[in-house]
Amino acid sequence: MSIAEDYESHDALGLADLVRKKEVAPAELAACAIERIEARNPRLNAVVHAMYEQGRAAAGGPLPDGPFAGVPFLLKDLLAAYAGQPLTASCRFLADYVAERDSEMAARYRRAGLVVVGQTNAPEFGIMPVTEPRFRGATRNPWNPDHTPGGSSGGAAAAVAAGFVPVAHGNDGGGSIRIPASCCALFGLKPTRGRNPLGPDVGDGWGGFIQDHVVSRSVRDSAAMLDATQGPDLGAPYSAPPVPRPFLDEVGRDPGRLRIAFTSRSLFGQATHPDCVAALVDAAKLCESLGHHVEEAMPDFESGELVRAYLLLLAGEVGHAIASAGRSMGRRPTPRGFEPQTWILGLIGCKMTGVDYAEALEAAYLAGRRVAAFFENHDLFMTPTMAYPPVPIGHFDLKASEAAQLAILRRFPIKRLLDRVLDVLSKEVFETTANTMLFNMTGQPAASLPLCWNEAGLPIGIQFAARFGDEAALFRLAGQLEQARPWFDKRPPPIVT
Repeated sequence: MSIAEDYESHDALGLADLVRKKEVAPAELAACAIERIEARNPRLNAVVHAMYEQGRAAAGGPLPDGPFAGVPFLLKDLLAAYAGQPLTASCRFLADYVAERDSEMAARYRRAGLVVVGQTNAPEFGIMPVTEPRFRGATRNPWNPDHTPGGSSGGAAAAVAAGFVPVAHGNDGGGSIRIPASCCALFGLKPTRGRNPLGPDVGDGWGGFIQDHVVSRSVRDSAAMLDATQGPDLGAPYSAPPVPRPFLDEVGRDPGRLRIAFTSRSLFGQATHPDCVAALVDAAKLCESLGHHVEEAMPDFESGELVRAYLLLLAGEVGHAIASAGRSMGRRPTPRGFEPQTWILGLIGCKMTGVDYAEALEAAYLAGRRVAAFFENHDLFMTPTMAYPPVPIGHFDLKASEAAQLAILRRFPIKRLLDRVLDVLSKEVFETTANTMLFNMTGQPAASLPLCWNEAGLPIGIQFAARFGDEAALFRLAGQLEQARPWFDKRPPPIVT
């Protein structure tokens, strides 16, 4: 069988092994990825900027002797700067912005031998949990194109699920790796705060909430990728605890008898959909059958306070992002260049005080201390990754009345009314994706595993969170669950263009 036919039966490490054995050339793998993007992307809109020329040139030349030498790869159009290529954050105002240098993560991906062939779609500034930016258009879920692949790494997840590449870059400031992994039946890990670099052009990313990593079809690809990229960069404000052995060595290692707590309660919302409850119960039984101690329990925290703190911090960071965009483009930002929700969040950020921001950050860090105490008696905490199955495309579109209200607020940004916007956002947006933000606030590693599908054929991911710095426990359990209930060969229906 030729590699053109066999390409999707390998994970990234498998493809790299073929290159290492000289059974396939990197140029052939790049051709496989490009062919699939050209054929399938028109239906999905996962890749928004092709880098075929650069990819072919890299694949045809000398590559670093890294663990992924010759493997095609996609960068998310957010934070991952690649010198000489656009970096728009799906924002119309930044349509003409070109990165002057590589981000440290992009540089480490290149040193790992990855061949970048394009950039993937994301919501504007990575804010929304769906990938439907006005500038780039909606990305669709390969499992059902009428539904979202999630956000903000929705383009990356759709591309991997559709077989363009075996692994793709993402970042996670509130669930943006785990949510798309859940929607698209992939493995998606948010590493511990400080595990991967964000420099040189980002300080700590949303007060330390953001971490870069990947979505992948196999657990071992995620582990090996974290081995290749982990470690602080120059001037990083903090770093994650060191690990005793490579993460790849943890995959397949006996996890022992873990103490796993679980809850079906929505962490930051009001309710959990019955499909997600059923998936959680099924996963709990699976873990119990593997010899783990499973019990219903959850950390003690004040969700209302944390939702408010998260949104205030987000608003401050969006205000900063808009101002930064203005400096990058050398002109004053105006509402016309940004989506209405983005601009309003930015206005809220401008209206808040330094005390508001400091108090919100303190609430997040105190939550980290309280949740850490829970892990004194539990090794892992399990929830549905999302509180609801993947929503239809357009689920979060503004109603005409909402658009009119936002238009008025843009002209008359009254603080009392802006505060009301935060309340509405917390009820509407957080309700479906209520279970991921907590671990961005506490800095703990958390992963989504593709263990279940509902009767409609949509994936339902299960989230596991671990102690700060303990990705190893997640990789050991994920490897065990991957063996017990394999998902690699479960593929979406053929894409009809």
